[in-house]
Amino acid sequence: MITRRIILAGAAALAFAGSASAEDWKTKYPEITFAVIPAENGSGVTERYGPLTEYLSKELGIKVTLRVANDYAAVIEGQRAGNIHIGYYGPASFARARLTGVKTDAFVIDVNADGSKGYYSVFYVLAKSPYQKVEDLKGKNIGLVDPNSTSGNNMPRFKLNQMGIDPETYFSKVVFTGSHENAVLALAQGTVDVAANWWNADDDSNLTRMLAKNMVKSSDGTPLKKEDFRIIVKSDLIINSPYAYLESLPDDMKAKIKQAFLDMPTKDPEAFKKLSDGKNRPWQPVTNADYDKTIELIKFVDALRKKGS
Repeated sequence: MITRRIILAGAAALAFAGSASAEDWKTKYPEITFAVIPAENGSGVTERYGPLTEYLSKELGIKVTLRVANDYAAVIEGQRAGNIHIGYYGPASFARARLTGVKTDAFVIDVNADGSKGYYSVFYVLAKSPYQKVEDLKGKNIGLVDPNSTSGNNMPRFKLNQMGIDPETYFSKVVFTGSHENAVLALAQGTVDVAANWWNADDDSNLTRMLAKNMVKSSDGTPLKKEDFRIIVKSDLIINSPYAYLESLPDDMKAKIKQAFLDMPTKDPEAFKKLSDGKNRPWQPVTNADYDKTIELIKFVDALRKKGS
């Protein structure tokens, strides 16, 4: 005979089993690593993303460790090896990861202040220089960021190709600076004559964020202003950067991570504001398919390199 006691006991057992199952991933993953591409110097990344890491630790109930990658490839290879569980990518580095077989899934995307989900690659020169267009820079030095940077290498090469320019033969030297900040500093200090960088809007770019921290000075130590720089090329719109977690993580864990990101703007608004100096709107969901065009872009750039080698 099935009694009320048996039914209640069964229900309790099912509830306990469900609860235990929900916590299983915490036993398997008591600590995870969140890595960020080096868009700025190490201390700047830590200051910007440290509060996000602390928030995630609290929300997930496990230890989340921040890793500031040495270069863009370090995030790709870290996820390939399974050592980086959540990565903040640039669009091209995420596309490169997918293209080379890294099992990683984009889950949220940055959203600009105006609600758009894209940004631009620009070429800066110093305003005091005589350079008004790329054609004025033949035989000069160009500063690019990283081979896997979208705005700092892939899109610039795409734009130059549209102009019939091979950077390796057109410019005297192609310098990879390692970060967007370093590219601006190389231009400011005269190491390069033109530099590629990212730009969202006139009041929101890597340059404006650096200027707000008084980071930009000329070779003689003179502080520079936004008016000391001139944009001579602006690209087509590039899809914004994604956050991506390992495909192999448990589904309930991935759902918890995604929800933590979506909830952060209301649960920890100050930490969220630090990520973009208060410029961005809350993240929105995104999928791998949204980066298919970026994969095509890096395939195109790869073909250009092979053709030129």
